[in-house]
Amino acid sequence: MRALIERGARRLRRARVFFGHGTDNAWDEAAALVLHALRLPHSDATVYNRRVGARDEQRAEELITRRIRERVPAVYLTGQTWFAGLSFHVDPRVLIPRSPIAELIERRFAPWIDPRRVRRILDVGTGSGCIAIACAKAFPRARVDAVDISADALEVAAINVRRHRLGRRVRLVRSDHFSALGPERYDIIVSNPPYVGKRELAGLPPEYRHEPALALAAGGAGLDSVRIILEESADHLLPKGLLVVEVGNTERSVRRAFKQLPFLWLEFERGGGGVFLLSAEQLLVKG
Repeated sequence: MRALIERGARRLRRARVFFGHGTDNAWDEAAALVLHALRLPHSDATVYNRRVGARDEQRAEELITRRIRERVPAVYLTGQTWFAGLSFHVDPRVLIPRSPIAELIERRFAPWIDPRRVRRILDVGTGSGCIAIACAKAFPRARVDAVDISADALEVAAINVRRHRLGRRVRLVRSDHFSALGPERYDIIVSNPPYVGKRELAGLPPEYRHEPALALAAGGAGLDSVRIILEESADHLLPKGLLVVEVGNTERSVRRAFKQLPFLWLEFERGGGGVFLLSAEQLLVKG
């Protein structure tokens, strides 16, 4: 097994595939593909010393070949990924979870809010449902609304809600941002919306072309979705509520476009950035 994974890793490095949809290096990517091909668990360290038969070896090699030739992200080939310590089904109907917001959820958004008082959470642009479900797990007394404009994405989110048995606390709503929510208000609004501008989108590695464009593209400057969120969130936050949004590489554009807002830009132990936090009261600041 170990030799098979190392051989796969060498092939991935030579092919210069892009990492960043669940792994950040060739060894981990090869291991994920080989273990999936051989239907073996990641949690058992003894599998790396296991001998591999010719048929299993061929199956693993074929999966790595597909990863290289088609530039399909490994997560789409395996159909599974992890977010905030939880397992999720994913497929090309949804963006692959990779947001640093996972760290905030694991810390229950402390110290910026008292976790004990959180009862209502909204996830805008839920995709696979990973943020909404992780929030429901982190806040067992809260109800979570998870909205997305894509019916396909909501089908995947429904699979994950059932997997985690959260149908009573996670409500999936088809909505263009806040449009279908009426007067609902929340303690926390969290979002990993589309934020890729036109020029950046054109320069992304080919792996990104397998993800739904609707979950990536956000107009010429990448601000189309975040602008709506910033303009309308105040109407849906409870007093002392929080807005947390990932904007990635669009951070500089957001800073320039909304100079009047006192963004708190967060740092993460496991890497990543471009995530801001605002309170309900800060959102009422007018330029």
